[in-house]
Amino acid sequence: MSAPASGPTAVPPTVSPTSAEPEARTGAQAVVADAIDPARRPDVLLRVRRDEGHEVSAWWLIGAFVFISGAVIALLSFVPGGS
Repeated sequence: MSAPASGPTAVPPTVSPTSAEPEARTGAQAVVADAIDPARRPDVLLRVRRDEGHEVSAWWLIGAFVFISGAVIALLSFVPGGS
């Protein structure tokens, strides 16, 4: 995965002591500073940026497994030739 575009790992532009303009960023500094967080891109579907420490409950995953398994078994009961 790539580094986040903001936060403590982002590299701020440095200001030269003799001029008021920031120095030119080169290489990895420019790439990291201009990076776009994939979760924030408008063309990415089904990806959600959640708050720190917020996780999906394991019960949602268990319930989804039970539901899908039941649906598959119910649909397979309509297939002829079973025992």
